[in-house]
Amino acid sequence: MKQVTAFRESQERLRHELKTIEAWEKAQKDIFFWEKLGRWPFMLLDRLTPKMIKDKLEQLLNELGSFIQNGGKYLVKEETVLNKLKRTAREHVIRQNGADSIPDTQDRLHDGENADSDSSSEPTWGLKQAADLPLTIMDQTADDMIAGRITFATAQGATTGIGGVFTIAADIPILLGLSLKVLQEMALCYGFNPDEKQERIFIIKCMQFASSDIVGKKAVLEELALFDDPSRQAQVFSQMQGWREVVNTYRDQFGWKKLLQMIPIAGILFGSIANRSAIRDVAEAGKMLYRKRRILMRLVEEES
Repeated sequence: MKQVTAFRESQERLRHELKTIEAWEKAQKDIFFWEKLGRWPFMLLDRLTPKMIKDKLEQLLNELGSFIQNGGKYLVKEETVLNKLKRTAREHVIRQNGADSIPDTQDRLHDGENADSDSSSEPTWGLKQAADLPLTIMDQTADDMIAGRITFATAQGATTGIGGVFTIAADIPILLGLSLKVLQEMALCYGFNPDEKQERIFIIKCMQFASSDIVGKKAVLEELALFDDPSRQAQVFSQMQGWREVVNTYRDQFGWKKLLQMIPIAGILFGSIANRSAIRDVAEAGKMLYRKRRILMRLVEEES
């Protein structure tokens, strides 16, 4: 592990990466022309939306509430992401030093897996070690996991688009689950624990950011700027009393794209495009916002 963390970024590099994220945030405060067009007909959308789909959207409110409180059925396995981080870290060291120079490093990276089963002590490789990894390793692991989720979302959207309105009702909760899971994976990639209620709130704010308009994105960024400030966290948490708005923006994000998915057969194309876009946007938001938190924490560590 020491050989891996030796590649951690300098303060100058961290500040450069922070500027990159801030440029991304600035670009997010505008939306594409066709997305603006897709936001106006929501009164019409509400009238055209079948009751069973409205019921599914209402069900999302309860499921999101359960997720915030205890993770519900959407919590991911921490071990899966940590193992991916370890493999990426090992490959990174091999590229830097050569395969023959790291026999002890591989042993360290597997300490968590090879811990004595009779021992009551916790594994030596966990989130604390993951949080110390270089950004390069975190980024590569996050990108790999995002690619897998986007591929799955594309196929799933096409599948649920086959039957039009009859299968879109199944599409909505599946897409919610994918969104929550990919955001938890982004949290783990950057050394944060989605089992904690604080991180589940952050995940919901990431969802809200991904599906908001210009004004909404700006508001969410202002809220998240206070997220790790102990003196102002209560203010951020109190704002989650209105977390139901996330579902409203989550539905609005579909707009006319989901209307088109209701058309049998043609819904295959529209469903795959809509779901691919939704998961890509959510994953990108999660990656960039968690990456920013990790960079800011490291800058504080360096300065202190």
